[in-house]
Amino acid sequence: MSDNSANAAKPATSHHGGTGKPNRLAQESSPYLLLHQFNPVDWYPWGEEAFARARKEGKPIFLSVGYSTCYWCHVMERQSFSNPEIAELMNRNFINIKVDREERPDLDEIYMAATQMLTGHGGWPNSVFLTPELKPFYAGTYFPPTDQGGRPGFPTLILGLSDAWKNRRSDVESQAEELSKAIRKYLEDRGQPGETVPSAEAAERSLAGLARRFDKEWGGFGSAPKFPTPSNLFLLREMAQDDPQAGQMLAATLDQMARGGIYDQLAGGFHRYATDREWKVPHFEKMLYDNGLLLYLYAAEHERTADPELGRVARETADFLIREMTSSDGAFLSAIDAETDGEEGAYYVWTRAELDEVLGAEDAIFLASLLGFDGQPFFEGDHFVLHLPKPLPEQAKTRRLPLAELLGQMRPLRDRLLKRRDGRDRPLTDDKVLTDWNGMAIAGMVRAGKALDDEDLIARAARAADFVLGRMRGKDGLLLHSWRGGTAKIPAYLGDYAFFVRGLLELHRVSGQAKWLEAAAELTDQQIDRLGDPAGGFFVAGENPNLLARSKDATDGATPSPNAIAILNLLELDARSEQPRWRQAAHRALLAFAPVVEQMPEAVRMLTLAARRYTATAAPSAEAKNASPVAAPGSQDPGSPDPETLVTATLRTTEEEVEGGRAFTLDVEVQEGWHINANPASNEFLIATAVEGRDAELSQVVYPKGESVRFSFADEEVVVYQGKVEIQGKLRATDEGATLVLTYQPCDDSRCLRPVERVLTIP
Repeated sequence: MSDNSANAAKPATSHHGGTGKPNRLAQESSPYLLLHQFNPVDWYPWGEEAFARARKEGKPIFLSVGYSTCYWCHVMERQSFSNPEIAELMNRNFINIKVDREERPDLDEIYMAATQMLTGHGGWPNSVFLTPELKPFYAGTYFPPTDQGGRPGFPTLILGLSDAWKNRRSDVESQAEELSKAIRKYLEDRGQPGETVPSAEAAERSLAGLARRFDKEWGGFGSAPKFPTPSNLFLLREMAQDDPQAGQMLAATLDQMARGGIYDQLAGGFHRYATDREWKVPHFEKMLYDNGLLLYLYAAEHERTADPELGRVARETADFLIREMTSSDGAFLSAIDAETDGEEGAYYVWTRAELDEVLGAEDAIFLASLLGFDGQPFFEGDHFVLHLPKPLPEQAKTRRLPLAELLGQMRPLRDRLLKRRDGRDRPLTDDKVLTDWNGMAIAGMVRAGKALDDEDLIARAARAADFVLGRMRGKDGLLLHSWRGGTAKIPAYLGDYAFFVRGLLELHRVSGQAKWLEAAAELTDQQIDRLGDPAGGFFVAGENPNLLARSKDATDGATPSPNAIAILNLLELDARSEQPRWRQAAHRALLAFAPVVEQMPEAVRMLTLAARRYTATAAPSAEAKNASPVAAPGSQDPGSPDPETLVTATLRTTEEEVEGGRAFTLDVEVQEGWHINANPASNEFLIATAVEGRDAELSQVVYPKGESVRFSFADEEVVVYQGKVEIQGKLRATDEGATLVLTYQPCDDSRCLRPVERVLTIP
């Protein structure tokens, strides 16, 4: 599958055990599902055939979600799913469904939410038990094959849940219904849009949160385990233009990751994350999305700073992707496993005896302090993970050598170790092609090609883009998510559009070829048509009757938020084509996410970056301001009253100034049947009634005490103002145009309308 067959990893299609008779998963294309094709479990792929049988037989469903490079997924497959006795229990009591989370991120999001709600944590394999209507009632992650330390083994769990289903089914279904409601609320409760787009200051608050968590000694954020988290690094890079501290945090983190065991010091490329604070011991899987995003960051920072070490890491990472994660057709493959024959990291780690044997005594001594094997072994007893304890420029200075000469001396020794390593049994490769991850790798390759002045890297990125455009679209032109073995399938998710369009825009930026911009525009229109929310922003997936919820997630995770990337793309398209509709769509999306950006900037760093970019460009046109609803959904109902008319406000002031300014009284009257929130509000998500001065200083403001009332939309009493109330204080005008602004949100017993800012002239 690879351009260099000698270094190609094995496709993940083997199996660990079982009867030898294939089950239904043998007809699937996903390498993860194919790993289970010889299990004695009567597996179904996600689909109507399984659902219909569950409904017909009245059986619950066992849903197992994982991915091909998941270590504990492999462990459970060997211990439980390959065990004929456990499989018989599963087959007798459940309809069993296996899902590849990388093929179905929409399902993964929904049922991971269930696991987190039930257990307080999550992970893979995700083991969820559902009613025939696909509603979860019990969940966990890895379960051992026998009872251990007070924790039930998988057989015990199967029998217990089966008994509950047969003898207390109504209780189980009731719990499933309540949990499903909670999942819908969690994933679909997007709140009401803001009145204005988030301010650029939100990015500064997000940066301040990173600064509080920054590890000054080892780089990165927080303690172990440590993840690359590219969204953090992209924000730092953006803010470094104006904030030296952001630049220092970015430089330190990139340096420490590149020196750690999380970076493959022999072949290039990054492992998934570090299990320790010092980045030394990784979780050994290699994911395309990490390497594509980090390639972009290292290349871009090398281009900006001319740091040779950043350039070296970018070059080696690009070479790794070409050598080990590129198909013969030019597309990028998904991942390389962490384990070999059941041992995590076995392919990558070394004993001192092996190193001495390959290198010889003299060369081993030379390389030991450079690659961190001159002390005691620190992985699995007697093994080392190669890393750089000190920066190579510092090592070169100590040895009184130019850096290039030190690297030249290390190169043949590293090549010798790599040749020996290539002779080991290789981890499996998940060789499916995903549109979103290819988009990340395309953008990274283009940026590296530009930074390293290497046209071949740009050409390889173009070849991958041509593959997606030519092979991963339906007859109707619909972009598809996954390809393997000549077949593309699954309608594209938001991430596919966002990250692939990002790659196309990078190709256009560097090459100037119109075809890339035209493809980006066409796919963005398709994204808006299929996934756009009229209230702004984009849904993760298209409409599907078998989904419990339809999410519009805005938070960053292992990869940046697709909604944030989509907004950045819209701003890029606006800058390059000057078509108002792109900025209008970006404006609507930023309005939709304004409350979460302002309230939780640390959870949505990429959205704060998008808001900063938006405010740094020209002010939105009149069309953008009026193109879409910006109020809460309820206020768009033609039958809803105008919230401006439900509250009257009259400002009275004294003529004389006393200490603190002139006294004022604001008479507020709320129409019968409506209320506004008191100040302070009962809950942080409620919009409190408040006054502020513009070109005026307010002091000693006193809000009246509200009434506690129970409404149908809240579980607890809400403190509100009804009828007539007075707000008092003192004000001092600082300019001739001074005004007082009253903010309030009218609600009745079942709905809230859009918030209102009432501007009152100060006499």
